Amino acid sequence: MPGHWEGDLIIGKGGKSAAATLVERTTRFVTIKALPQVKNSDGLADVLIEEFNELPALVRKSLTWDQGTEMARHAALTLATRMPVYFADPRSPWQRPSNENTNGLIREYLPKGTEITDHQPYLDAIAEELNERPRATLGFLTPREAFEKLLLDEAVATTN
Repeated sequence: MPGHWEGDLIIGKGGKSAAATLVERTTRFVTIKALPQVKNSDGLADVLIEEFNELPALVRKSLTWDQGTEMARHAALTLATRMPVYFADPRSPWQRPSNENTNGLIREYLPKGTEITDHQPYLDAIAEELNERPRATLGFLTPREAFEKLLLDEAVATTN
């Protein structure tokens, strides 16, 4: 069922920079959002609310996050987006496997121990490259193609 997301933070050198990573479970579509305020829950909630409210309701079903304090404003996120936020059990990365795998791919571009840029166009370019990689699990479609197909199929279904 589409519209369920997994999310996490990637933290930069010395904990002084961060970005939010989001992956849609069905299509593996990735977004990376700059967090100029690092692990601040207000800043993260604002970024996620803006990101999810730009998406159609079809792909806004739920968000699963880890146990970090950065998600302290999860109730505000749920109210603003109508998306419930679920939390993985502590030390249980297998409960967010798509995001864990994606963070590994992102680390090819932003290795551990380096600063995470807050330049959103650069982070968008990384996400775009990842969204253009064909995936066996998607029948060798790219995540972008799978995501667009999902949206197109829904648009056709609602007009019939």
